[in-house]
Amino acid sequence: MDSEEDSFVRLASPQQREDCSPEMSPERARQEIEQYKDLCRALDQDNAMLQKDKEAVEQRLQHVKKERELLQKNLKQKPPKDEKVSLQVDISIAQDEKSRLTQEKQMLENKLEEMRKRILWEDPMMMLHTLPERKVVFKGLTTDKENMDKLVLTPLVRYPLSGGSALITFEKAEVAQRVIERKEHVVELSHGEDPEDLDRCQVRVQAGPVDILLPSALEIGLTRGSRSILVSGLPSLGIPEDILLDKLELFFSKTKNGGSEVESREFLDDCGQVVLTFTQDGVAEQLITRGQVQVPIGKTKYKLKISPYMSGDVTNLQLQPSHCTRTVLLSGIPDVLAEEPMRDALEIHFQKDSRGGGEVDVLGYVPAGRWAVAVFREDMGQP
Repeated sequence: MDSEEDSFVRLASPQQREDCSPEMSPERARQEIEQYKDLCRALDQDNAMLQKDKEAVEQRLQHVKKERELLQKNLKQKPPKDEKVSLQVDISIAQDEKSRLTQEKQMLENKLEEMRKRILWEDPMMMLHTLPERKVVFKGLTTDKENMDKLVLTPLVRYPLSGGSALITFEKAEVAQRVIERKEHVVELSHGEDPEDLDRCQVRVQAGPVDILLPSALEIGLTRGSRSILVSGLPSLGIPEDILLDKLELFFSKTKNGGSEVESREFLDDCGQVVLTFTQDGVAEQLITRGQVQVPIGKTKYKLKISPYMSGDVTNLQLQPSHCTRTVLLSGIPDVLAEEPMRDALEIHFQKDSRGGGEVDVLGYVPAGRWAVAVFREDMGQP
């Protein structure tokens, strides 16, 4: 304690002790004893408080000592300045290596995706599960083993036919050849038998061969639409095409269905399938990977097949002339009868053996002032 004023007990001063009389009464002695008892109790309290403070100081000292030891330990383990610089260089090199490896990983993933697409194109078996389904029936026809890899084209040639002409096909090729060799034919339009009958009407027509161009070599380049899909398996509901397209666009334009905004749509009449093109990349690929989706149309959900959309362009086409052996072109037919009577008159004339004709298979006539398109198919009846 720094001063007497800070003490819990105040002692009598020497002057006060000198003033005390050596002779005191018992009452006075008892008071003095009580005072000294109070003084002892105060000293005991002071001692207890000092002991408590001492313990707190010792605990604090131990804590500071531990902190000092930990600090000294850390200082001893701290790397030198050169070593610290070396660690920073190593960290920088590691970060550069990580960046390089990330770029290399991305490049390899891109190559893997390209290779997967290339394999999909080069191996047709890889695409079988994504192709639209089509019902086929085996007719019992077989082919040679060496022709398995060949693509057979069935001719479907459109031949323009001007007015005042006709095409006539006979059952036998030799009949058509005889008609062509005669070149000019006089066709009776009346039924009079007497050559001098004034009511007889005749027309002269020219007979010529029919030559068409058929493809001898054909190359088609296929392109897979990166943003387009082919939707097949559509039900026959008897609803208009526009309504069906609206329902498909509404379904596939929603993100929750795996789609996005639809850029265009097209209904393919020949196969009853729909082509959808999206505005964003990657959407078509995800839908094709799924393969099938459940699409609500009306009150029923239908399972539709999703396939890649392939567009083809003719890259090389070579043509060669082909002669139609059973068909004859008649030209120069005047417009003197209605269409049906003229057709009947021509067929009657060229069925007669006496006129060099024979059995007629089919006849098509186009009156003057009009035009038409004749369609030639492969003649399966000829060897």
